[in-house]
Amino acid sequence: MAETWDEVQLIADGFERVYVELEWYDGPRAGLADVEGKPHYFQGNDWDDADEADEYSVWPASDAAVELEREQWAIFARWNERYEAGTVGPGTHPGQGGIDARYDGLALLLVPYRQASDDARRLMGEVRFDAGARYRVDGLDYWFRWRPSR
Repeated sequence: MAETWDEVQLIADGFERVYVELEWYDGPRAGLADVEGKPHYFQGNDWDDADEADEYSVWPASDAAVELEREQWAIFARWNERYEAGTVGPGTHPGQGGIDARYDGLALLLVPYRQASDDARRLMGEVRFDAGARYRVDGLDYWFRWRPSR
């Protein structure tokens, strides 16, 4: 298991919250996180299984997109709580389509926002974990510290 950090220490060390995970493959690949204190989308540009920062494209998320993303994330996080408790099975995952009409509708609304903008910045993202639950309505158990790309 990865080392965990206290939220106060994460903030003191310059790490910022991750609110939504859109893709994970041996680490965060895409989602919604604070960058310089404001919500941005992030999309991994490379993948390295070394314990080092990865490069990401980041672009600002509008208030409307953030609201929609967090609503869809909350649907998933509540489902995951039920799944972890053993009250629902994997076949009820809202991301499969046809399970939760609102989740499906949000997915359609969010498509244009999730495309990297032409002015997306390239940043290196270092990840640390807190001790909370993996998936929570208010976000995830990992945080990013951003720095300029090489």
